[in-house]
Amino acid sequence: MRGADERVVREAVESGDALPGTGGFAGELDGALVRDVLGRYPLYAERGVSDPADAWTHDPAALDDPVPVPAGHAWDADGRRRLWTLPDPDPFADRERAVDAVREAVETSIDAVDADGLAIAFSGGLDSALLAARLDTPLYVAGFPESHDVEAARSAADLLDRELRVVELTHDAIERAVPEIAAATGRTNAMAVQIALPLYLTAERVAADGFDRLALGQGADELFGGYAKVAKAPEDPRVEAETVRGAQREVLETLPEQLPRDVSALRAAGVEPVTPLLRDQVVSAALRLDDDMLVDGETRKWTLRQAARRSLPDAIATREKKAAQYGSLASRELDRLARQAGYKRRMDDHVTQYVESLVE
Repeated sequence: MRGADERVVREAVESGDALPGTGGFAGELDGALVRDVLGRYPLYAERGVSDPADAWTHDPAALDDPVPVPAGHAWDADGRRRLWTLPDPDPFADRERAVDAVREAVETSIDAVDADGLAIAFSGGLDSALLAARLDTPLYVAGFPESHDVEAARSAADLLDRELRVVELTHDAIERAVPEIAAATGRTNAMAVQIALPLYLTAERVAADGFDRLALGQGADELFGGYAKVAKAPEDPRVEAETVRGAQREVLETLPEQLPRDVSALRAAGVEPVTPLLRDQVVSAALRLDDDMLVDGETRKWTLRQAARRSLPDAIATREKKAAQYGSLASRELDRLARQAGYKRRMDDHVTQYVESLVE
């Protein structure tokens, strides 16, 4: 069992507690494969086996035909059964209580991280800056020299009076990393590779520098209303929910598909991910945020920003940032490489075709 003691997981199964105070878990328990409600740890079984406990792994590359164990489920010889669903608690009575609860949950979760062997993936935005403000460990940013993330990380590191290590991305590094990412994650679609690229190349440098764990601000956008499609619900066609809070839950339900990609890529690069903003106490607090606690006018992640003011300068707490694949320019430059190799934009999913050519 990874992520939690078997005793804790067994108690969660018996009680039906979906958020028993862990950072996620996955593995075998009493003859069944079990994965936490948000799928924070990857878990796979071999397709077609009568008993999945006979052929399972945390690494999809270790099986011939891996099938993910659904988040929140147990899977044994009798089939799959749901153990947990995300709670749906009543919202906080007011925004002041919401800010206090989120601040306590976030600070407690970050402060509990063991800094030994740890580095931080630092983009200069709110989420990674919260980690940097409370953990005295090296900061790393990946990007092309003119990228938004490198510039933002440098300015935020200056505000925090911290040293920053820059992982400069190059076309050669991208071409080398793409097939390695595809092998580790089992994915060749353009978006998955673009998202994993800056993480993977950061992790390689971190491992080369002697660190074996990498802290990330993952989960904050999903938990606290960081996406435009959440902020614009129900008008945005990318979500089905009728409220911002409903859209928050909708994007949270995509985490079991997203997180294994990042975990597998980071482990392949030689580090173990650490995600304090995805611990149960933070998730529990975020699930109690109502629409205006998630998004206030044009301000996304309103409660988290207010909670962060005790740890961060306002210039960072109020800062917007781009997704890593765009802020690092990894997406733009992978597209450029695809076109240089003859995969033009008029072709169907030209970047994915280029990725597949590198894998072949």
